[in-house]
Amino acid sequence: MKKYYITTPIYYPSADFHIGHCYTTIIADSIARYKRLLGYDVFFLTGTDEHGEKIEKKANDAHVTPQEYVDKIVDNAKDLWKSLGISYDKFIRTTDKYHEEIVQKIFNKLYEQGDIYKGEYEGLYCTPCESFWTETQLVDGKCPDCGRDVHLVKEESYFFKLSKYQDRLVKYLEEHNSFIEPVSRKNEMINNFIKPGLEDLCVSRTTFNWGIPVTFDPKHVVYVWIDALTNYITALGYMSDDDTLFKKYWPADLHLVGKEIVRFHTIIWPILLMALDIPLPEKVFGHGWLVIDGGKISKSLGNYKDPREYIDEYSVDAVRYFVLREVPFGNDGVFSESSLISRTNADLANVLGNLVNRTISMSKKYFDGVVVNKKVSEDIDDDLIKTAIELHKIVDEKMNDLHISEALDSIFTLLRKCNKYIDDTTPWILAKEEDKKDRLSTVLYNLLESIRISAVLLQPFIPTTSEKIFNQLNTDERTYESCKEFGKLKEGTLLNNPEPLFARIDVNNK
Repeated sequence: MKKYYITTPIYYPSADFHIGHCYTTIIADSIARYKRLLGYDVFFLTGTDEHGEKIEKKANDAHVTPQEYVDKIVDNAKDLWKSLGISYDKFIRTTDKYHEEIVQKIFNKLYEQGDIYKGEYEGLYCTPCESFWTETQLVDGKCPDCGRDVHLVKEESYFFKLSKYQDRLVKYLEEHNSFIEPVSRKNEMINNFIKPGLEDLCVSRTTFNWGIPVTFDPKHVVYVWIDALTNYITALGYMSDDDTLFKKYWPADLHLVGKEIVRFHTIIWPILLMALDIPLPEKVFGHGWLVIDGGKISKSLGNYKDPREYIDEYSVDAVRYFVLREVPFGNDGVFSESSLISRTNADLANVLGNLVNRTISMSKKYFDGVVVNKKVSEDIDDDLIKTAIELHKIVDEKMNDLHISEALDSIFTLLRKCNKYIDDTTPWILAKEEDKKDRLSTVLYNLLESIRISAVLLQPFIPTTSEKIFNQLNTDERTYESCKEFGKLKEGTLLNNPEPLFARIDVNNK
């Protein structure tokens, strides 16, 4: 069985997750579900990044210990992922004891082999981003990632020899064109960060305590990005007594990350792996942001809303579908509630919901809900059946290229053809003529089978809706293999009663 290992970044634990935080994880979940549908043995990792100066400051402000602070709010992430139907296989916390111990082993190994050395750091640091910057990298004197103030840091530190591995990294990127995607991110990393020359990386801090102590010099704590990046291998048991998962799943097939942390994942992370003599992941994909009014979603900007409010109002699949369909993956996308409503009404209610409801309703009305196919075909059937049979190939091609929005659109192309097919074949007219009843059975069968195939391929994206469709069709033909052949819906099946999948949202009441 083929293996597939997919990760999201581990998230800063927060009581204020917004829809932008959900973007990466919904996409990762759809890819993981799709690979499972194809029969892959999938391991899907997500989690929370709980160390660092900003956590310590927030805990102090709240008059609790950092551990108490993160313990109270980390369950918020798990609850949100549950609300969104995220099917992760493991949730890692960087405060997990096993993770901390392995990070210390990694730090010690790199120190003992001469890749980490002691020195003194003086430079600019952005606390919210946990990032070090040079003067030339700042934008108008501010952090280039978040636009906030940086401050001068001067302290004794340990350094990791990034510069030692620069040529090796450049060579690797030249030989592995698809390691960084999209291409725009790759060019940015090479031209803006690698070609100007890599400086050795400060990998320990002494001005705060909330981190993983360096075992041989405990006044130092490990730099949060070394701590965070290594989660991808510590979660698999690297350097532990049981490294079965590491041997099974590493190297990762796909790291999904936001564009603001691409440089950590495509410069620091691969060099760290090279120093550990571990294979590099197959691909790092840096996607864009979901934005509102041209800016990132932020509580401080007043455009924040808890994603569970959208889920409660419009359904989990409406939220998932919007995020996956609306934004071409890799680019920035605009999120608004009005766009969510429009997309839900246009695609989910009008195209999908209306099709399923009227097809099953007609089957109930004309054949008492029994699936019948007298195989009275006409030329008009050919295009619909051909589209249905070839759909899995198109979806597979799009998903392999991570063109998720296009994969969904191809499924809805079939659904739109089904609606047109109804208009062209006019089942309600066929039903009025006794000698047309056999033809009517074939028309309805073609629609039911096209709906079934669509539902199979929609499972990774809107799983709750797919399950409802299968239940109404009363079929167990839900596998990927079953959508390669037209005619798997068994004759004689008794359909269940039609139930609306998506109610049309009245915009005037919003």
